[in-house]
Amino acid sequence: MCATDEPEGVLADMATMADVARVAGVSTATVSHVINGTRTVRQETRRAVEAAVEVTGYSPNTLARSLATGGTRSVAVVMSAISNPYFGQLLQGIEAEVLQRGYTLLLTDPHDDPDYELTVVRDMHERRVDGIVLAASAEPRPALDYLAARGVPVVLADRIVDERYDQVGPENVESTAQLVDHLAEHGHRRIAMIGGLAGLSTTEERLRGYRDGLARNGIGQDAALVDSGRSDSEGAAAAVARLLVAPDRPTALIAANNSMTIGAMQALRRAGLSVPEDVALVGFDDFPWADCFAPRLTVVAQPCEEIGAKAAQLLFRRFADPEAPAETHRFPSHLVHRNSCGCP
Repeated sequence: MCATDEPEGVLADMATMADVARVAGVSTATVSHVINGTRTVRQETRRAVEAAVEVTGYSPNTLARSLATGGTRSVAVVMSAISNPYFGQLLQGIEAEVLQRGYTLLLTDPHDDPDYELTVVRDMHERRVDGIVLAASAEPRPALDYLAARGVPVVLADRIVDERYDQVGPENVESTAQLVDHLAEHGHRRIAMIGGLAGLSTTEERLRGYRDGLARNGIGQDAALVDSGRSDSEGAAAAVARLLVAPDRPTALIAANNSMTIGAMQALRRAGLSVPEDVALVGFDDFPWADCFAPRLTVVAQPCEEIGAKAAQLLFRRFADPEAPAETHRFPSHLVHRNSCGCP
């Protein structure tokens, strides 16, 4: 057999890193750097190694490697409400970065329960994941203290709550205030806020933005116009139903995430009210079918995938330099004008 035919004789369960190096025409050290992501390699060399891995059927012994290095080349994402389109898009950004570096992604939902969050975080740590991307629950957040005590590399995504860690999320305060501005421009003075689950940092920040928006538009605060939708569509529908029976009901609603925007729309339709003719509706978070509703939904849009990608990049930065100072990054959002707000 000539040398160029050799790959055909390499069996998947027998292939070694040396076989991959021989087929790719590089050193075994280069193959190791490509597979383990331990050094930057030229794109053409990387492609040659990846093709050789495919041809030979080489599969790294991940168990042996984890015993030797103490890691498993895996990243855990601990994130609630995975069914929410926002978190799905955030996850896409994380996944793209993680897979590009040859890591495995593990996903778990702590259901915004601080005690259960500690359980799943402990489980991921015991599975020897190399690091965790966490959308932290409400206080007291025992999981964060657990991770800090054990030196686990962690990045907090979406919810910015603890400066001990690298964090990345959207700008919430001014973005929500801009929704109030827009409704005030349409002449609304009775603007209600459907907030998220109590204790979440995003809930508190968006409520602050709502109050800032009222103040700068000369609109007095009315506690009767603030209700909790518990961050889901059912909770938002119930909140809207309560608001609509008030003697001086709101003429406009702000829903603090996309699931609650859907719930609010459902409640208004059940009440026989038209949007925006009877009640204007705007929301925080865009989603793929927001432009397909009748009316089309006016929302604040976040760069979801970019936030997710940055979270993963910060985690790999932490792997490379565990002693680097923690960083916090806020991504700006922007108002998407459609017509649920009353715009033509």
